[in-house]
Amino acid sequence: MSQGKGTVVLAYSGGLDTSCILVWLKEQGYDVVAYLANIGQNEDFEEARKKALKLGAKKVYIEDVRQEFVEEYIWMAVQANAIYEDRYLLGTSLARPCIAKKQVEIAKKEGAQYVSHGATGKGNDQIRFELTCYSLYPEVKIISPWRMPEFYNRFRGRSDLMEYAKKHGIPVPVTPKNPWSMDENIMHISYEGGILENPKNHAPPGLYLKTKNPWDAPNEPEVMEIEFKKGVPVQVTNLKDKTRHRSALDLFSYLNEIAGKHGVGRIDIVENRFIGMKSRGIYETPAGTILYQAHLDIEAFTMDREVRKIKQQLCGRFAEQVYNGLWYSPECEFVRSCISKSQELVEGKVQLSVMKGQVYILGREAPHSLYNQELVSMDVQGDYEPCDATGFINVNAVR
Repeated sequence: MSQGKGTVVLAYSGGLDTSCILVWLKEQGYDVVAYLANIGQNEDFEEARKKALKLGAKKVYIEDVRQEFVEEYIWMAVQANAIYEDRYLLGTSLARPCIAKKQVEIAKKEGAQYVSHGATGKGNDQIRFELTCYSLYPEVKIISPWRMPEFYNRFRGRSDLMEYAKKHGIPVPVTPKNPWSMDENIMHISYEGGILENPKNHAPPGLYLKTKNPWDAPNEPEVMEIEFKKGVPVQVTNLKDKTRHRSALDLFSYLNEIAGKHGVGRIDIVENRFIGMKSRGIYETPAGTILYQAHLDIEAFTMDREVRKIKQQLCGRFAEQVYNGLWYSPECEFVRSCISKSQELVEGKVQLSVMKGQVYILGREAPHSLYNQELVSMDVQGDYEPCDATGFINVNAVR
């Protein structure tokens, strides 16, 4: 065994891969600090702590970053109407810079030269983790085992990891896991790999964990009002039972609960990874789907037409930047500042209902609305001369 290579902060999930990586890093001579981010996943964090210590971690950090994730990352995506390739609401992509930022903070606190993760060499997450780490800690060295020949030639599949785990006393599941990979946070769950790699295979029964099958959802809609200030949701009111939710975490969790009960937020897509290949993913994004629809509506009601055209272009760029792991890049910082500026007057309330997997906008009101009821009315002429439209049409017909 090598000795004294220094301290590495490992992004640790408690699963088979990162448990094996923890032991393997110790085998290579590193002191391992395990870091587990609570980002809203269903996890027994204390059990994960005990496991990491048992496997030889010299210290374990469990960091609750849920509020930071919602307020600093998800709300920005809501303001941006961020959606990748017209369908994906970026649940995993938004979480990675939030997780990696805290990992860098721990590495600096511990005086660690190294950080490590369990992301594969074919996916997007390796890029998102590492670009964030390099942006915030340029001198850091990153250990990415699944890109190192000495690791991936030794562990060619799950059976090799299981064998290694048994040899080193790493607890492994008694029953086989689902034949697909999952990633969960407060915004979404993603499913990919395994039997889902064949894009023709339907999602098997029992796959979805955040949302009820829309056909089995209640037959009565849930009716809500969402209030926005500067493009950010600040209150959700259930118009039936009059309950209100105001804090970011409480508001978002409530929308997850309601949307999940009504089967809102499921998609099954083939997307283009940054690294150059197509992949099939299934996603559940309950609260995010409601907020996407509600924010689109209040923004159209309150934002100047030409500003909105430019903002739409920026939002497409922002979604790509987030997907590609460029949250802390200069260009993404610039785009975020532009999007924030566009939201200054995006304020008001949207009434909507959710039922059987769908979100229905019912109405809206806003103090800075650009909608002029008298001007647009078919019953009142208002301050508008219809004959002026003749010249407008003739000028546009010239070309």
